[in-house]
Amino acid sequence: MNKKYVLWIFLDLVFLIVFNSVFFVAGGTEHETSVWISYGFIHFAYLMLLVTPFLIRKSGNIVVFGFPLYAISSTYFIVTFTIGLIFIFMHPNSYKAILIAEFLIAGIYAVILILYIITNESSAGSIERNEVELRYIRVASSNLKGIMNSINDKRLFKKVEKIYDLIHSSPVKSNKSVYSYEKAVLELIDVLEDNIRKNDVASAEATIYKIERKASERNRRLQY
Repeated sequence: MNKKYVLWIFLDLVFLIVFNSVFFVAGGTEHETSVWISYGFIHFAYLMLLVTPFLIRKSGNIVVFGFPLYAISSTYFIVTFTIGLIFIFMHPNSYKAILIAEFLIAGIYAVILILYIITNESSAGSIERNEVELRYIRVASSNLKGIMNSINDKRLFKKVEKIYDLIHSSPVKSNKSVYSYEKAVLELIDVLEDNIRKNDVASAEATIYKIERKASERNRRLQY
């Protein structure tokens, strides 16, 4: 356990230590049921605030997905803490109204939290799919750009530039029906790089032709 992690634990415990010290020193251990209910819900709200980081999708953007979750849990804690303090100071004899109020607030918090997590999962899934779909164009274009920088033959350069433009302007959205074509294009680009490194112009031109056919077929299938 590193020092930074230990310090975060101590920081998380500060509120609990201070709150409980004031609660028991100032009020003792004898309290109405309504006070203990408020005491318990304040601790529950704080616990949920501490648990929030574990609810954030690990593969997601911390700022985009994490901040709203912190805002939801923080709001719940502030509301519960404020209402709890009011009930603790008032310490009414009847606890039913307090219990109902606390459960209603906790229920609203739970619904909002769960709905937002569900939305997060859906949004993160869409982002991941977009990343996968972009990979073909991004990787293929980048590799072809590198190949173009190593070509001295103007005629061959023009041919590689043509397939670069074809792939770079291809539809981003993909599906399973074209995965094999995308895989073939990426593999053929590696072959092309090897052809050019060996200065084998004839083989390079043949590979370029194959890449163009596979990339064009991939784009054609995506139109349907």
